[in-house]
Amino acid sequence: MDYGYGLWALVIINSAIFIVFALSFFRPGNRRDWKAMGGFTAFIVALFTEMYGFPLTVYLLTGTLGSRFESLNLTHDGGHLWSELVGWQGDPHMSPFHLASYLLIAGGMWLIVSAWRVLWAAARAGTLATAGPYSWVRHPQYAGFLAVMVGFLLQWPTLPTLVMFPILVVVYRRLATAEERSVRDEFAEAWDTYAATTPRFIPRRGPARTSVPTPPGTSDNVVPAYHPATQERHEVASRRSGPAGDEPPDADTRGVR
Repeated sequence: MDYGYGLWALVIINSAIFIVFALSFFRPGNRRDWKAMGGFTAFIVALFTEMYGFPLTVYLLTGTLGSRFESLNLTHDGGHLWSELVGWQGDPHMSPFHLASYLLIAGGMWLIVSAWRVLWAAARAGTLATAGPYSWVRHPQYAGFLAVMVGFLLQWPTLPTLVMFPILVVVYRRLATAEERSVRDEFAEAWDTYAATTPRFIPRRGPARTSVPTPPGTSDNVVPAYHPATQERHEVASRRSGPAGDEPPDADTRGVR
């Protein structure tokens, strides 16, 4: 019987891949950013520790549910708990839960990357970041983190990550609210217009909003930029590199996470 645990090298490698990826495109610039990144990092480490290291959740559940679910055992396949609990008979990697997890994880990673590119381009051009994923939600990078976590919860649920996830939702919501307050203090009218038509995390059904109204005195494609009004973000932005290793723009990063 292949238990598939105790593979600590895989714990380190897989954790590092996702953490480095997130750092590469999230680019924490202040204390608020590091809180968001820290929560995601803790979730990823807890996940892969159980996936390849020690199966704490499976170990605990085999004692309480083992008599009802005979297929629940201390093997790697036993860690696909949703498949086990609903009685999926095929390869757990091809179950509806697993397939949905692939879409959510890939979609979340795409959001993180594409949102950073929009922020970087907006900073370089001195425009408001409302294109791409910012036309769907106000905080696409936070939404991307949450999508990745939901994907992993479908793929490999564990007791620690199930407890952590709702806490992280609250944390991200508070971080997003704090960012929005900073933005509104400096760019009240532009932010109010944008926020009135763009949801925070979950996009509305129907066509995406493409832009905010252009104030007098500006061109159609250039509007005042908004950003968290913190000295930390201002100092860090000038040191950040662009997506392809280009030199960072002189302007601040335009927008919220």
